[in-house]
Amino acid sequence: MISKADINRLFKDQLAKISDPGLRDKVVDVWVTGCERGGWKSVDDLTNMPFTLVTDARGVNFIEHTIAVTEGAVALAKAQIDNYRKLPYKIDMDRLAAGGLLHDVGKLIETESDGSGGYRKSYNGKCARHPISGAILAAKAGLSDEVVNTVACHAKEGEGAPQVVETILIHQADFATFDPLSMLNKNMLIQ
Repeated sequence: MISKADINRLFKDQLAKISDPGLRDKVVDVWVTGCERGGWKSVDDLTNMPFTLVTDARGVNFIEHTIAVTEGAVALAKAQIDNYRKLPYKIDMDRLAAGGLLHDVGKLIETESDGSGGYRKSYNGKCARHPISGAILAAKAGLSDEVVNTVACHAKEGEGAPQVVETILIHQADFATFDPLSMLNKNMLIQ
């Protein structure tokens, strides 16, 4: 069973970016609940899981992707905060870090082992993509509507929907990690 201590170890640096201890605890709780619902038993299970089934992840695992998206979104926010003379909107860094950590948490329910060393979409994943199942997990944990928005709207489900600024930053960081691999796998990435 994956514990709160396991999640705290995996995401120590990213969780430290959340100043509100209540929010930080809820993020960890969502991860633990997602692991339970998805049947993930060990940290090794999580670090072996590819971050996507849509294209060859080329060895990038689910945890690495979650960290990269969180750090990327934070860096995008900091670039604006540090360089705009007057930031025209407020960026909530706690919400941003929480949303980054939770953006793909629904994949814990969407993805399962195929029993022979690979992974496949679970029955739950066929019924609802990870932004939906992740948003449900986040809402059930009592997270704010704004954090739920970052989970629900970070992918195509959010196209045309109202979004908090943190969702936009997470979306950009997410696709900055996905698109190069997808293009590489289609021989479209110029190197």
